[in-house]
Amino acid sequence: MTFDVARIRADFPILDREINGHPLVYLDSANTSQKPRQVLEIMRQHNERHNGNVSRSVHTLGTEATSAYEGARAKIASFVNAATPDEIVFTKNSTEAINLVAYAGGQHLNLKPGDEIVVSEMEHHSNIVPWQLLCERTGATLRWFGVTDDGRLDESNLDDLVNERTKLVSIVHMSNVLGTINDVSRIVARARQVGALVMLDCSQSVPHLPVDVRALGVDFIAFTGHKMLGPTGIGVLWGKYELLAAMPPFLAGGSMIETVTMQGTTYAPPPARFEAGTPPIAEAIGLGAAVDYLTAIGMENVHQHEQDITAYALKALGDMPGVRIFGPSTPDGRGGTLSFAVDGVHPHDVGQILDAQGVEVRVGHHCAKPTCARFGVPATTRASFYLYTTQDEVDALVQGLDQVRKVFG
Repeated sequence: MTFDVARIRADFPILDREINGHPLVYLDSANTSQKPRQVLEIMRQHNERHNGNVSRSVHTLGTEATSAYEGARAKIASFVNAATPDEIVFTKNSTEAINLVAYAGGQHLNLKPGDEIVVSEMEHHSNIVPWQLLCERTGATLRWFGVTDDGRLDESNLDDLVNERTKLVSIVHMSNVLGTINDVSRIVARARQVGALVMLDCSQSVPHLPVDVRALGVDFIAFTGHKMLGPTGIGVLWGKYELLAAMPPFLAGGSMIETVTMQGTTYAPPPARFEAGTPPIAEAIGLGAAVDYLTAIGMENVHQHEQDITAYALKALGDMPGVRIFGPSTPDGRGGTLSFAVDGVHPHDVGQILDAQGVEVRVGHHCAKPTCARFGVPATTRASFYLYTTQDEVDALVQGLDQVRKVFG
C-alpha cells in the first residue's frame, strides 16, 4: 500500500461525520486513535462466527479463537522485532503493563532502602505513580531527569543520576505533551555500565514510528492498542524472555498455572504466567488487524507523513500572535503531538470554541501534571496528528484559534 492520505481516510468511517454542522476535524489521536474498517470488520467477524475461549477448549470455536489470538501475538512480536512471540504479554493497556513490571519486576529486583529508580519530569502519570508506590513499599528512592526549556530531556547529570544504586530506569520514548522523541542510547549505555534495567513507555512511539526493541537495547516496553488504530482494553508488555521468566506472577487464577495442589502451585512460563483469566480475545485480534494495516502502509511512511504535518502545524501556529507552543520548535526529534497555550484564555474555553467549529482537541494536564508544572501552566490545549491527518485540518485548527482570539479579544 502506497501512502495516500485520501485513500487512507476512506478506510475510517468516523471521518465522514459532522460535528456541530462542520466536517469532523479529529486532532486527538494521542488520546485515542480512530479505527479503520479493516479492524472493525475483523472484530465483528470474530464475534459473529468464531467466538470461543482460548487455550482451554478442544472444540472448533475454541481452536479458531486460540489460533487468531496467538496469531495476533505473533504479528505484534514481528511489528516490534521481538525475539519470540513469547516475549509479548497482553495487558489491558500501557498502564497495566507498567504496573506489571513495577510489581513483578520490583519483586524480582528485591529492592531495599538505598536502591534507586529513575524516571523523568516528562512522564505520563502511569510512568510515575507505579514507581512511587514501589518506592513506598520497599524504601527505595525515586529520582528523575529534568526537562530543558525547549522540551528535551536534560541528560547533563546522567552519570550522577544513573549510578551504582540505580536498579531500573523507566522513561517515555515519546512525550504525550511535548511530542519529544527521546534518543535513549546514552541512557541505555549508562544503565548497562551500572547494571540497571531499562523500561520505555512507548505508548506514543509504537503507533507512530518504527520501533525495534532489539535495536533499542532496552529490557521492557509498554504500549496500547487504542492509540494505534486498535480497540480499547488491549495493551502490550514486551520484555526480554529471560527477565519475564524470572519474574513472579502479577495476577493469579486460571491459565497462568502449570499445576495446582492444595499444598502449592507452580506457574506457567511467560507469557501465560502474566495472562490470568479470560483475556480480551476480540480486542487482541483487532490489534493484530491494526498491526496488519500499519505494516502494509509502512511505519517509515507514517512517521514521514506526521513529520510533514507537524512541520506545517509548527509554522502555522508559530506565526499566530499570543500562541505559545510547548516542546521542540522543529520537527526534528519530535512526533505529531503539539501542545500550546493561548494567552489569556483557559484551555477549556479554547477546546469548547474549537469543538463548536468541529475541531476535536484535548485540553487539560494530559495525565502529566509535572510536565505542565515544569512550564508554569496548569493545563494546555493539545492537537495530535496521525496517518489520516491533512494540512486542511491544520488550517481548520488555525481558523478555530482565530475564532478563539475574536471571542476573547
